[in-house]
Amino acid sequence: MMLHLPSLGPRKSVRVQIAHALRASIVSGEMRSGVVYSAPAIAERFGVSPTPVREAMIDLAREGLVEVVRNKGFRVTDLSDHELDEITDVRSLIEVPAAVRLARAGRDAEVRALRPLAEAIVTAAERRDVVAYIDADHRFHLALLGLGGNAQLVRLVSELRYKSRLYGVPRLAERGELEPSAREHEDLIEAVASGDARGTEALMRHHLRHVRGIWADRPEGR
Repeated sequence: MMLHLPSLGPRKSVRVQIAHALRASIVSGEMRSGVVYSAPAIAERFGVSPTPVREAMIDLAREGLVEVVRNKGFRVTDLSDHELDEITDVRSLIEVPAAVRLARAGRDAEVRALRPLAEAIVTAAERRDVVAYIDADHRFHLALLGLGGNAQLVRLVSELRYKSRLYGVPRLAERGELEPSAREHEDLIEAVASGDARGTEALMRHHLRHVRGIWADRPEGR
């Protein structure tokens, strides 16, 4: 199975970069459950030795994203529709009130400073780069939540987001329909920065309903 993985950059360790890229590929559905991926094959795609790939896969196994297949490689952990719905529900319980509190905190300058991250999401959508889109989206939301000063909350949301599956994103990218979703992040910045708590809540709930719809490539909500 041909994987369309991103090239590695000069920053951070190779192990960290590979783990980062593979997380995004798992979330997007580029790497599917039930398929066994070998470290040498992935290493060849990245142009590195198998060692940092194995190390990255072990990190992902500790996070519960993959499982070791003895003498063969690694397999993406399967999640049921019910489990994915539960993850989205928990995210809603955490992320919505956190964003609302931030809107009420009067941190407009710091929130507006996140605009380059929002623009990176739009750029990835325009280029139809699924992995870059998911990576930029992840960084944006963690940076936004990080302004609240609760490191434990940020860590938990990061773990939950990586357990999500956004199988509908590649199809949206192919059809050129990612941009409206990408621009929602700019709307969210404006709502939070202007202190619009009600608008922030509505945007966050809409965004998470959108997530619930696209993880299984189905209509929004239930």
